[in-house]
This record gives sequence, C-alpha cells and structure tokens, in this order.
Amino acid sequence: MSTSPPTTADPASLNTPENGSGAGAVVARCAARGVAAVDLTQTTPDAEALGRVPVEVATRHRLLPLAWEAGADGSNTLVVALADPFDRAALAVVRMLVSGEGGVVQPRLATAPEVDPAEAVAEAIGRAYGSNVTRLIGSMEGEGDELVEGGDAAPVDLTQHLQALAGEPTVVNLVDLIIHEAVAARASDIHVEPFEKDLKIKFRVDGVLHDQSPPPKNLQPAIVSRLKIMGGMNIAERFVPQDGHIGFQSAKGPVDLRVATVPTVYGESVVLRILDRAAALIGLDQLGMPEAQLEAYQAQLDQPHGIVLVTGPTGSGKTTTLYASLNHLYSPELKILTIEDPVEYRLNGVNQIPVNVKRGLGFADGLRAILRQDPDVVMVGEVRDGETADIAIRTALTGHLVFSTLHTNDALGAVARLIDMGVEPFLIASSLRAIMAQRLVRRLCTQCRREAAPDPEVVRRLGHRMSEGDTFYEGAGCRACRNTGFTGRFGIFEVVTVTDAMREAVTRRASVGELAQTLDDTHEPMFEDGYRKAAAGLTTLGEVLRVCSG
Repeated sequence: MSTSPPTTADPASLNTPENGSGAGAVVARCAARGVAAVDLTQTTPDAEALGRVPVEVATRHRLLPLAWEAGADGSNTLVVALADPFDRAALAVVRMLVSGEGGVVQPRLATAPEVDPAEAVAEAIGRAYGSNVTRLIGSMEGEGDELVEGGDAAPVDLTQHLQALAGEPTVVNLVDLIIHEAVAARASDIHVEPFEKDLKIKFRVDGVLHDQSPPPKNLQPAIVSRLKIMGGMNIAERFVPQDGHIGFQSAKGPVDLRVATVPTVYGESVVLRILDRAAALIGLDQLGMPEAQLEAYQAQLDQPHGIVLVTGPTGSGKTTTLYASLNHLYSPELKILTIEDPVEYRLNGVNQIPVNVKRGLGFADGLRAILRQDPDVVMVGEVRDGETADIAIRTALTGHLVFSTLHTNDALGAVARLIDMGVEPFLIASSLRAIMAQRLVRRLCTQCRREAAPDPEVVRRLGHRMSEGDTFYEGAGCRACRNTGFTGRFGIFEVVTVTDAMREAVTRRASVGELAQTLDDTHEPMFEDGYRKAAAGLTTLGEVLRVCSG
C-alpha cells in the first residue's frame, strides 16, 4: 500500500475513555489526538497485511489491515484502518495477532466519500478479502487430485471422506470468501454449476449472471459438501434435491442464505439465494410506486375483506412487496397469519407457517388450518394450483383480507389464470379487489450516468410517443458499478382496481382484451411508469423494454 506518512498518536493513548459517541465524535477525537484518516476507496491493502488478519476478525471488529511495514531496526508495524480507532477490543485482538512477530499496531480512521466509517470498512472488507478468492484459487491449483468422488466407496466411508474434505481449511476459507465476495458485489444469488471439465461459479447481480474465477474441478466434492454441511443438509445423499439454510456473518452484517441442490449428470448443482434482512423492513412508500398507484393499492389493503394479488415472473420482487404490505397492515389488534414456501424473513407479531410438503403440509392444507385460527389477515406466499386458489378466494368471501402472488405476465392476465385453474368466475368477481403487476429494472449508476439519445426503435416498441423536453441517460461504466453502468434495481408497477364494470366482465368470462376496455382513464400501464422513470434518469428505455416486452 502506498500512502503518505500519517500523523499518528501513541496507540496506547487511544484506549483512554472520553466523552462522546457516534461517528462525528470519533472523527473529532481522531483530529484532537492526531490519528490520521485514510480514504479506503483510494487505498489498496497489501496482501501481506490481509494475510495476518482473518476475514472473520476484520468483519467482527470492523477493521481493515492496510500495510505490513518492516522497520530498519527489525521492528514490524501493522497499519490498520478502523471504524473506531479507539475500540479497545479490536486493537487488543490485532495486537495479539502480530505480537508473535514483534509487531505493533498503527491505527487509522477509515473514511470514504459520503458514507460513515463503519460502512466504509464493510465495503472495503468485501473488496479486499473478496479479491482474495482469485488468489486463493490460484494457490489451490493442483491440490485435491485425490478428491474426485470414489464411485465404489462404502456409504459410511464416503460420508466420512466428504466430511473430512469439507473441513479442510483451504476449502472452508474458499467457500467463506466466495460468499463474502458475493455479498460485497450485491449479488442476489450464487450459482455453483458442475460441468464435465470445470466447475463454474456465478453471481447474479441486478438480475444478470456474471462468471467468477472458477475453482479447480477436483475440488467440486469438497466445495459442494462444505455448502451442504453449512446448510444442515445430508452430504451422503447426492441424487435427490435438497434444501437448507445458512446464517452467515458478512462484512455488511448478518445475511441469510437459502440453499438448494439438484443432481445433474456432472454432480450436484447448488444455488444459494442471499436474503437481505433489511428487505423485510421496507415500507410500501419505499418500493418506488407512483403516488396515485400507491394510494390505490393501500386503499385496497385497508379493506376488511377481499383478495389482493401481486403478479409477475420469478425474481420480479413480489415477495418484497408482500412483506411491505404486511408491514403496512401490522397492528397488535389484528391476527395476521402467513403460509410461505419457505419463510424467507421473520416478522415480529406475525404468525408465519412454513410449507412442508414432505410432511403433508401444502398451501391448501395450511390455508384450511389457518381459517381455524380466527385470522383477520392472511398472506399466501403463492397461488400455485386450483385448490389453493379456490380456498383463498372463499377465505376472502368469508370476511378475511387475503393477499398473495400469482405468476402471470400482466395484471389482467391474473383473471384468466384463476379461471384456468378452475375457479368459478363469479367467485373471482365477488372477491377480487385489486391486482398489481410489477417488474424490476436496473438503476443507472449515478457516478457514470450520462445523457444519451434513446433508440427510436425502442421508443416505438414501447408504444410510447416521445414527449418534448424529455432527457434520457445511459451508464458509461465505472469502478463503482463494476463497469456495468447500473447499481441496484427498483420496481415499475401497474395497479388495476377492480370496478363494477370489470366484475360484470369477469362474470361472463370476458377476454383479457375486453377486460382492458373496462379500465378507466386514470389507469396507467406498466410501460408508462417505466417510461416516466427512464425520463427521470433512473434507468434506460432499453431496460424498460427488456422487462415489459412479452
């Protein structure tokens, strides 16, 4: 690491307690005591320094080793950036790690533009230790040639063998670093895909898969076994799908991972879905819905009975919307029950039932049991079949508010889907209150966003006429967005409130086209919301077309 010599205080003096707390107080104390600050976005830690502090220690104590400096007199100094350079426990742990080499610790205040020290350290840990994955994989080339699966081994011997492989320190470190790097990259999923001659690792970031450095093929049994052990799964069973759950402490805080395996011709494929606990706490007003649509949706949620549906393909943010709806509805005066597969986020004050098909508890069975619990509000994770749909709608007709998700391409398609499942049209017309369709589009990076004229063909395919004065943008690509031009995603929405005219059309089994004719002038289709957000510089018209077409 190349930096100018800082002005530093005696590390021992940093342990002196002083009044004041919080990031502002820490910055003031550092200035008063001459503790140098370092911008972590402009600093690259030395590999030698990183190797002396395990990622678990760095994450737990919110610190990042920057450099290992050898003095002419034989002394060694570890330069460490901390969210709080006055943290006694953190300094004591680091001193213990380097004391055997006669090392001393030189603390610095971690900083980064527009973020507090704790967030600056968390992001830097993800970048620094995440980049170690490639180096670790490189150092493991040629290792584990004996780790290929032994076809004739006895089951007990094979299980013990896999457990031993999964416990190897290099494998443990590799798996941990892959997860750390995925969290730092804002990935929603980690894919471990076996093929004939290689093992691929992919991260899904903002809905798009990106290849990562592949580990050696001969480490496949050890890596898969390690993930299955972490997820509480049976490592001896390799020929049936399995599901598990991992609680993991990342640099950004605790995360939950849902693990799913499936056998393929070249071994088990593993997908880890990274669940952000903060997503369960989001409010409806944070989803990005237009004001008029938000008011219409909230008005239907506030009704005492009826069914409200959220539609869209897999990965369109429906679950986040359901939890935001639960947060909006929650009151100690209401009995709220959910049935989900699986329960992704735990909510205080809400009774959540996990589906367990192996033990005979499906959505339909669980929904019948829920009705005997005297609920006021019922959330069904997904309407998958006609039996569940029929029970959900009859539940709404008997004085309960029900909301759920349905896999359809648009809002009005939900009616046709329910009829196709075998639900009587008059029951749909009597119970359905609102349908919301949604998609997720990638958000333009604010660091590299630049004006760009939209492709006329894209505008034409959206079916929208350009408004005079509208300005559109594109992402040029930069370090902040990993040269993709996008950082994060947000929703575009369409809300259909069921009117009397629509109820009459549903009862007579009207087509989707006929249902569309019953919509009033205030209705806005999804592409209109997308066009408006693209014109506001939040995304591109190409992104809107990508998720709205078909």
